[in-house]
Amino acid sequence: MSGIKYEKQIEIRYVTDVCVVGGGPAGVAAAVSAARNGAKVCLFEKEQCFGGAATAAKVPAFMRFSDGVHFLAGGIGKEVFEKVYGDTDYKTIEFSIPVEKLKEVYDDMVSEAGIEFLFETTLLDVQVSDGTVEYAIFKGRERIFAVKAKYFIDATGDGFLAVAAGADYEAGDEQGRMMPATLCSIWGDIDWNRAVVELGRDPDDRCLQQAFADHVFTVKDPGLPGMWRFDRHYGGGNIGHVFDVNGTDEKSITDGIVQARKRMKEYEYYYTHYLEGYENAKLLLTGDVLGIRETRRIVCEYMANLEDYTKHAVFDDEIGRYCYPIDIHSYAADADEEIRGMYEKGYETGKSYGISYRSLIPKKLKNVLVSGRCIGAERVMMGSTRVMPCCFITGMAAGTSAALANKKNVRLRQVDITELKDTLAAQGAFLPNRV
Repeated sequence: MSGIKYEKQIEIRYVTDVCVVGGGPAGVAAAVSAARNGAKVCLFEKEQCFGGAATAAKVPAFMRFSDGVHFLAGGIGKEVFEKVYGDTDYKTIEFSIPVEKLKEVYDDMVSEAGIEFLFETTLLDVQVSDGTVEYAIFKGRERIFAVKAKYFIDATGDGFLAVAAGADYEAGDEQGRMMPATLCSIWGDIDWNRAVVELGRDPDDRCLQQAFADHVFTVKDPGLPGMWRFDRHYGGGNIGHVFDVNGTDEKSITDGIVQARKRMKEYEYYYTHYLEGYENAKLLLTGDVLGIRETRRIVCEYMANLEDYTKHAVFDDEIGRYCYPIDIHSYAADADEEIRGMYEKGYETGKSYGISYRSLIPKKLKNVLVSGRCIGAERVMMGSTRVMPCCFITGMAAGTSAALANKKNVRLRQVDITELKDTLAAQGAFLPNRV
């Protein structure tokens, strides 16, 4: 393969204590918690808003914040929840997302914390010396620049910084096959008084099967998710799957989103012609980006696993607890959903599993933590930890740890676990086992 050698002197634009890459829920939680605990923080996001999948991709709902008794995503997650939903009962399983309100909440939280931040800023590369990231290289709208930091937090969801720095990773199942993507959407003119509210589907899928028989869909996708109610006439669609999309490859994403946009007319026809209450439904807009469920999982000091889930694991270095069912979507339309029985069973009320701090520490790196979807977890466990409320948990822990390391001028592995847990608890983290 031919190539060129490209060299350029670039500006060191920022010198900071903590550099956070990615402004989804994990990145916002990491940056805000680090700043509130005394660190100088820079936060970089490739889109033009914070929130990641909830805002740019228009994913219509947060999954559960609670185990039915306890608010698990305490601290930053609870603060976001209360600002968006007020005194809504947090024990509900899922919550439709008011996109513009959520953008406003994130903007305010990041700004009020005194964080330097940029949108439209993409990580290009890193400079590493003996497992220590010295500089992160970014491209803005026009300029390429460097950021020097003592500690870096990879909240990209895809592990871009950690992998660029040399971390090992896993991706997909044993054959490298990944969960499908979805082009989420917003719809109007839904008659919710007559519509089936349960994800916008007929209870026994008779209508969907008839649509398959009538050849409505280009892809016969039995895993059609559905519609979440926003208000009196509007809904958010997490509709259909786009298979064979590699969320770390721009060509694959390009092909996937073009395919998805073409197929949206099929879903519009299905809803308006087959489901009661949707006769006048209109597709108003689709996400700016594909909703990606799975890419890389960084190999960390501890890999969260199925046994942690089934045995309600407790850890000495526990930084949070969570409870979402293991939710793995099939890699192909004609494949059975993996671990489906476990998803349907879920957790008993009041039960949760612990998350180890070691699942945030990449094995080969000295000054990098990961948070959000790319934490150290085996694939089955990632089916639970990938959702947004859990991202608040791991993000807040990563940001707090980086701030404590900065105060003591120690490596991330040397952070005092008791102090970390106490500091997290003081911020509202749910840590019933810390004493």
